[in-house]
Amino acid sequence: MTWDGNRAVALDLYYDPVVDAHVGHGPMGLIAPAWYLGPQKPEVAQAGWEMVAMVSGALGDGPISGLDNPAMATMLLQNVGEFADKGTKDRLWAAAETHIEPTWDRTLGEFTLGFRLNEPHPRGQWNARSMAGWVCEQGAWSQIFNDPNLSKFDKPTVEGVDFPRIALSQARWDGEVLHLAAHPQNDAVAGSQAQMRVLNLPVDGRWRLNGPNGSVAELESAGGQLELTLSVDNRPFVLSRG
Repeated sequence: MTWDGNRAVALDLYYDPVVDAHVGHGPMGLIAPAWYLGPQKPEVAQAGWEMVAMVSGALGDGPISGLDNPAMATMLLQNVGEFADKGTKDRLWAAAETHIEPTWDRTLGEFTLGFRLNEPHPRGQWNARSMAGWVCEQGAWSQIFNDPNLSKFDKPTVEGVDFPRIALSQARWDGEVLHLAAHPQNDAVAGSQAQMRVLNLPVDGRWRLNGPNGSVAELESAGGQLELTLSVDNRPFVLSRG
């Protein structure tokens, strides 16, 4: 690693001892692993992000370059979620939209990025990395490792969902009630019924499932679990103690 005072400015991607070569040494070597360094060496990762953001214009208010290159676009979209404020993130994604080809396949129920590659299948790695940046708020990636929420493993958990036919757009325990919503894969599934199980309920006994339009189902849990039936229309249900 090369330093300018207390600031990292270059990094080997790797060292080859056979030929005694420092491969990829330079600013790009610092930029490429920024996402992975975030939880471990945040000051180095931040330097990598700021370098690529400055070169691309992502931190200014002018045009952003590099978004027509899928690899560069992916790097920017992934890292902006972890390292930048919401305003910068929104500006970058808005500028990228014309280059990354966001596409809904309504039959499969899939949202993907095509990156204008004209390929039969979306690039999985580039989609995954970009979407990591989309869902990530500033500092959230590092927090997963440095301040993990281990208590979630003892809280109410939903299983047995018929995915991808059914997806849960909401499954959140707030300490008292469980908020749920079942999203259909496509129009053929919309309006159907979905069965699933809830485990790790804090107490056994009577529970109440409040659904849309005032519907109420009385349920009985045993062994910390019970069976649920939800309408698949993305409307909210609330499971609470009866």
